Amino acid sequence: MFELVVATKNKGKLREIKELLAGLPFTITSLEDYPDAPEIVEDGKSFAENALIKAWVIAQYTEKLTMGEDSGIEVKALNNQPGIYSARFSDPNATDRKNNLKMLRLLKHVPLKERQACYRCFISVVDGERMVAAVNGQCRGLIAVNPKGKNGFGYDPLFLIPRYHKTFGELDPKIKAKISHRAHALKKLKKFLGEWYLNRS
Repeated sequence: MFELVVATKNKGKLREIKELLAGLPFTITSLEDYPDAPEIVEDGKSFAENALIKAWVIAQYTEKLTMGEDSGIEVKALNNQPGIYSARFSDPNATDRKNNLKMLRLLKHVPLKERQACYRCFISVVDGERMVAAVNGQCRGLIAVNPKGKNGFGYDPLFLIPRYHKTFGELDPKIKAKISHRAHALKKLKKFLGEWYLNRS
């Protein structure tokens, strides 16, 4: 069985990735399994660049097939912020709660219909000395007036899907696993990894 290293320490993200890639003949590990891995400096100017940086740095260290993922949320009324700074929106030591509170504060006087938002996910896979896959996915919604739901992580309690009248925090995880930005990207990646495995078996 092959190993796929996911260049993340985010437990919520890793859990979703493992669930969405279930069934593949891969052992999925993360930076938790490589405590001495070098620090990743996310100095890219886009989600795609940061995803590649993560994959490249860790692939060089582990010499294993490595996946880098970068995702975040863009809010139209905030000039598409926080974007690539989603995880550290409130401050360098941000928490999900701090980030959510800052977003609600900035949107305090913006009506719901003008709170359009887009969750984006970009993934790069590096095998040895080269990038072998780059996929992405997105999901559009609105920023709710108040956080709702305990599911998910990040901005999920604020990300409202009008079709279901629920936030990602309230939505059944099985539905989120079909419509989220990460689900769309990982569906493409799962197809690629299946083909990659067959070519090496």
